[in-house]
Amino acid sequence: MFVSLEGPILHADLDAFYASVEQRDDPALRGRPVIVGGGVVLAASYEAKACGVRTAMGGGLARRMCPQAIVVPPRMAAYSEASRAVFGVFERTTPLVEGISIDEAFLDVGGLARISGTPARIAAVLRREVAEQVGLPITVGVARTKFLAKVASGVAKPDGLLVVPHDGELAFLHPLPVERLWGVGEVTSGKLRRRGVRTVGEVAALGEATLVSILGRGAGRHLHALAHNHDPRPVQPGKRRRSMGAQRALGRGRRSPAELDEILAGLVDKLARRLRSAGRVCRTVTIRLRFADFTRATRSHTLRGATDSTEAILAAARELLRAAGPLIEDSGLTLLGVALSNLDSHGAVQLALPFDGPDTTVLDETLDSVRDRFGAKAVTRAMLLHQEDRPSLPLLPD
Repeated sequence: MFVSLEGPILHADLDAFYASVEQRDDPALRGRPVIVGGGVVLAASYEAKACGVRTAMGGGLARRMCPQAIVVPPRMAAYSEASRAVFGVFERTTPLVEGISIDEAFLDVGGLARISGTPARIAAVLRREVAEQVGLPITVGVARTKFLAKVASGVAKPDGLLVVPHDGELAFLHPLPVERLWGVGEVTSGKLRRRGVRTVGEVAALGEATLVSILGRGAGRHLHALAHNHDPRPVQPGKRRRSMGAQRALGRGRRSPAELDEILAGLVDKLARRLRSAGRVCRTVTIRLRFADFTRATRSHTLRGATDSTEAILAAARELLRAAGPLIEDSGLTLLGVALSNLDSHGAVQLALPFDGPDTTVLDETLDSVRDRFGAKAVTRAMLLHQEDRPSLPLLPD
């Protein structure tokens, strides 16, 4: 009996998604550097990326780096429609699809050998169908584990296909830079590189105990497993997200505490509505901060119980922002984000307020109910009336 050496897992990732949709819909943009979003870069074509433009970069800096770039406003409805069409191709390929975001997913094709052929052939057909039916380039990595399939697609970009056979996994993985490991950002990368550790193979050679001593128990064990391609996670169709987040780029100008509070309230309003629409509650509130010197910080608070109340979440977020005040004053803030995690179903016991204060539970529930039924602007905070409506990024179901 023939046994394929190709892994059953595909990681499919659309290339420069928003920018590719713009280039698809406007032939004059094809082959030219395209930036989606003016104030902050939401997406950049590969032609713009070649000039150093990156997602979340300030629009002014992006235009200085790539003065020939064409800047287009975002069209969220078009991106959502394109995503639905691509996921339709995924779901016609296999019933085992785990969406990660609107432009990438894992697919398990291990049971389709007799029907559709090898994973490599299935991946090639998928790429062709996305190109023909949706008009977008997509890169696919094929491997035995989810981790390695994602690494393979990253190496194969843009518009490529890379298959990592079982007997070549470590030969492929170990020469790659440490940044290819999930969870290795600037801080972890710096710690490893200061010790002369630059490749995944060098991480694997350190041993788990040494990694734990350098990075801590959780991160050390995690990276030791990935460096040996140990990743037992299956593809999970219908998996619900573990957190929800929203953020706002602030530019280089200084913001007053009152302005930051307005922005924070707007982010929390948006996230709390998402929670309730999804029938979920959260226990942990996190604020994410990026400073003018490009350093980052997070601050988290876990509530005494689960909640979907806007006021309860906002009270926690405000306390975290207040505590971060000295950092903001010293360094200047260029991005403010809020994330809700430790999510549960709506049936969990809920908390009215995370901090001591008057009992406003009935009022909070009434306001939230009106907002959910008639829209965010039906009843809103006076401080938010002058805030401009910003495009909402398309999302997978919560």
